[in-house]
Amino acid sequence: MREIVLDTETTGLDPNSGHRVVEIGGVELLNHVPTGKTYHQYINPERDMPEEAFNVHGISEAFLADKPLFAAVGQDFLTFVGDAKLVIHNASFDMKFLNAELGWANLQRLLLDRAIDTLEIARRRFPGAQNSLDALCRRFGVDNSAREKHGALLDSEILAEVYLELIGGRQPDFALSVVSTSDNAGSQMSDWKPTPRPAALPSRITEEERAAHKAFVDTLGDDAVWNS
Repeated sequence: MREIVLDTETTGLDPNSGHRVVEIGGVELLNHVPTGKTYHQYINPERDMPEEAFNVHGISEAFLADKPLFAAVGQDFLTFVGDAKLVIHNASFDMKFLNAELGWANLQRLLLDRAIDTLEIARRRFPGAQNSLDALCRRFGVDNSAREKHGALLDSEILAEVYLELIGGRQPDFALSVVSTSDNAGSQMSDWKPTPRPAALPSRITEEERAAHKAFVDTLGDDAVWNS
């Protein structure tokens, strides 16, 4: 199964208000394993860069001045994603912008049901918790120290790690499928053996949840099973 973990950076929040995509980043997964293939493109939005957006991603109007227009790179983007599922954090935002750009360039739009929204997955798994990409990195122990500002490719690489944890940890198929870019792709590794996780995952229980549980146990008396 081929998936593309995807992220965009934009000039604002709504393409219907004249905002545009300025960066696209994508990471290829096969059977939930990164292949090393990526897509990265800066795009000239043909407009100014609002200060609010610049403060988020640090991409300036001057930097984008010599970058290609979306119409010039849109088909290359579609070729890269092919018919893969698209793994996106807050998918409705990115899909809205990508389909607006594709429509303006007279290119085929992306079907919304291709998107796997990691924000929705996180909300189902951790209701009431913070589920931003940074919060999920802290929860799963994913290194995001290089993320001083938002960047489409870096965020895609980080999201790929978070996504694998959200769906059950790395190589959820227990490495029965092998990713290879050579001619013998898909061959089985006869010498593969499972190994322990190099470092334990951090606790998924917040301090507030821990305190609430202790307060509940205290109401049960000394014979509560948690006290034994």
